[in-house]
Amino acid sequence: MDRRKFLSGLVGAGMASGLATSCQWFSPDSEGKSNMFTHGMERRPLGRAGDKLSIIGFGGIIVKDESTQNAANYVAESVDRGVNYFDVAPAYGNAEEMLGPALRPYRDQCFLACKTEKRDAVEAQKALDNSLRLLKTDHFDLYQLHAMTKMEDVEKVLAPGGAMEVFIKAREAGKVRRLGFSAHSEEAALALIRQFDFDSILFPFNFITWHHNGGFGHSVYEAAAEKKMGLLALKAMAHTP
Repeated sequence: MDRRKFLSGLVGAGMASGLATSCQWFSPDSEGKSNMFTHGMERRPLGRAGDKLSIIGFGGIIVKDESTQNAANYVAESVDRGVNYFDVAPAYGNAEEMLGPALRPYRDQCFLACKTEKRDAVEAQKALDNSLRLLKTDHFDLYQLHAMTKMEDVEKVLAPGGAMEVFIKAREAGKVRRLGFSAHSEEAALALIRQFDFDSILFPFNFITWHHNGGFGHSVYEAAAEKKMGLLALKAMAHTP
């Protein structure tokens, strides 16, 4: 991957279609001013949690199948440009394995988000432990249910023996700081917002779908904002639903 392609991918981590990663989308503070700029990168609070995050995130999929040196260089340049939000998931091939060592020198100054597609407690615990090991960290700043699409997913994670049992215990043990979820379905997103006090939601808030696809995302945005959840936008520049 050359430098130009990498920089495109960095922006894509927060704004382009095809990457299940995110950028923070928030209104300015009450005075209409940005909360913080670092190395030219605006930072805004993640909902009621208040963590100050760069508005463009680094999608861990960027380092999938890259060399160790390239991964280290991409992370270093991103940090130098003011990016402090890093997002990754087991679903992104060997991205966790590559991102862990590259991010380690900057871990204390970065916000690391990870996800799991596991729905039951036993498998979710295995996934959490493995992700912590690969990413060479003792905690995640945000841990998320990944790709919540069907109501069946919602029912499974919230049922006795579901993944949320692991999430709650992990937060109590200090292995995760914030809890969230990603979703591509308004129905699933609204159900989760109603049934658990999540810190954030990762959702395809998108100009096209918002204005030209029947207002897709409006109800989710309003429900999440009412609970002062952090709003993370994925596929923010996708041209189609």
